[in-house]
Amino acid sequence: MKIVVTGSAGFIGYYLVKQLIEYGHEIVGIDNMNDYYDVNLKEFRNSILMQNIHYNFYQADISDYKIMNSIFSSEKPEIVINCAAQAGVRYSIENPMTYIKSNLEGFTVILEMCRHYNIKHLIFASSSSVYGINGKVPFSEHDNVDHPVSLYAATKKSNELLAHSYSDLYDIPVSGLRFFTVYGPMGRPDMAYYKFTKAIIEGTPIDVYNNGDMYRDFTYIDDIIEGICRLIDVVPVSNDNWDNTSPDPVETRAPYRIYNIGNNSPISLNEFIETIEIHVGKKAVKNFLPMQKGDVPRTYADISDLQSATGFAPSTSLNDGIKKFVNWYKNYYY
Repeated sequence: MKIVVTGSAGFIGYYLVKQLIEYGHEIVGIDNMNDYYDVNLKEFRNSILMQNIHYNFYQADISDYKIMNSIFSSEKPEIVINCAAQAGVRYSIENPMTYIKSNLEGFTVILEMCRHYNIKHLIFASSSSVYGINGKVPFSEHDNVDHPVSLYAATKKSNELLAHSYSDLYDIPVSGLRFFTVYGPMGRPDMAYYKFTKAIIEGTPIDVYNNGDMYRDFTYIDDIIEGICRLIDVVPVSNDNWDNTSPDPVETRAPYRIYNIGNNSPISLNEFIETIEIHVGKKAVKNFLPMQKGDVPRTYADISDLQSATGFAPSTSLNDGIKKFVNWYKNYYY
């Protein structure tokens, strides 16, 4: 199949393209190569992908309707996987308009392309951040998610609402994937594990928020990619028997579904730091701080819907994942 992957030079997009090519698909990659983090890392990822004849890359912004229309018109893809977005919780507090342009305007252009080019399945990246200050754990797709605490989370929740509207109006099969704290080699330098590894190696202090009393459902990149790939063929269908008198946030009449992809095993921030220390071979210098705005104390994925749909459950241990990341980091930077 011919598949469009937006954000193809990004962390998740890169690994996804690699895997899809191995499965025999033809990939149309789209990325604007913005400078939110080190462009050299994006170019490094993309240079690896460009070596494959089954990867056709366009440097373009998904919010540019004219350019996107031209790409879709010439390429005629069957599947779209949207990984492009302005990432980062804290950056969204300081630079909100960047998120509006990419995550709302850009995503709406993606939906328009799916509408006009008869896309068989749209898969898009949502985020565990949509659960906001929900206290019920583990976080289930069937829970209400109307209490985001960051603009980034609000844009991802908006993506889900926009996607549902388009799915219902134009009968577009859509799957939204809520990723839980993705990490691994060639990851995003703005993520905590990346910053912690750099600081510990260099002997500089790391900021530990809420005194380390936070938990995250860390999910290794290979598990995220496996989950996405398995869901490509799990195409949502309309449900004419949907009961609108007792609506469930997931169940709907439209060909639309939401899935969590997480490790289903929250790890404390303190244990996370200790694991990095083990593989770096040095102790961290810690600077303890209160909770940041936009942050949440815990994330924890209920993956029963993912398992039911695909038979897959992420299984990479934090120890194995961090070991692979630290080894890559040392080889890449030193």
